[in-house]
Amino acid sequence: MLHRFWLIRHALVHADSLSRLYGTDDVPVCDVTMAADAPRYAALAARLPRPARLVCTPLKRTQVTAAALMRAGYPAQTPLLDAAFVEQNFGALQGTPIAHFDMRPAGRHPFWPIHAEEMPPGGECFDDMVRRVGAGLERLRDNAEGRDTIIVSHGGAIRAAVAHTLGLSAHQALCLSVENISLTRIEHHKSGWRVMSVNEHFATQACEASAAPSTARAHNDMKQTQGATS
Repeated sequence: MLHRFWLIRHALVHADSLSRLYGTDDVPVCDVTMAADAPRYAALAARLPRPARLVCTPLKRTQVTAAALMRAGYPAQTPLLDAAFVEQNFGALQGTPIAHFDMRPAGRHPFWPIHAEEMPPGGECFDDMVRRVGAGLERLRDNAEGRDTIIVSHGGAIRAAVAHTLGLSAHQALCLSVENISLTRIEHHKSGWRVMSVNEHFATQACEASAAPSTARAHNDMKQTQGATS
């Protein structure tokens, strides 16, 4: 039986959070950018299937994004909260200044704050997240009553979903671009999984913070493409 997953990365977070690795921390979104992006939320809301089951993670930035989509015209419903789709748990590294990862002797992945195979103390490696997200997708597929599920999630978790679907390595998955309020579509057929699209997105403006450190502002200007922007 066909089942379609519509994966949306949450809204831009506030610039004040960008100077450190926040991962699974519950950081706020940028209200200024969200208001400016109202037409983009309306376009995304119109793109999504109706009816569909709506899933968010326990982190508020996904729930706020879902609420913005409903304000923009998507039919109102109470999202199911599912921890399977939260961002990578960076353990003891959470809260570390982002600049630290560029200065480590061991280096980092070019598009993630740590190496693809690295196991943070007290956290999980990327392959752990792939298994977690993959199990969540399989479970939602198996208990679905309709044929469409919308999941508002995080950049790393959406890469992990694509890795599960295509059998990608952690390095390969982390080379994918998944921008804020972008749409990634995957399907499961009787013959298996396939990816329909990755990173369908609507351009966003950088969030300006009056007292944000210069390093945070620089990362925000990069559209939050490094791993802390989950």
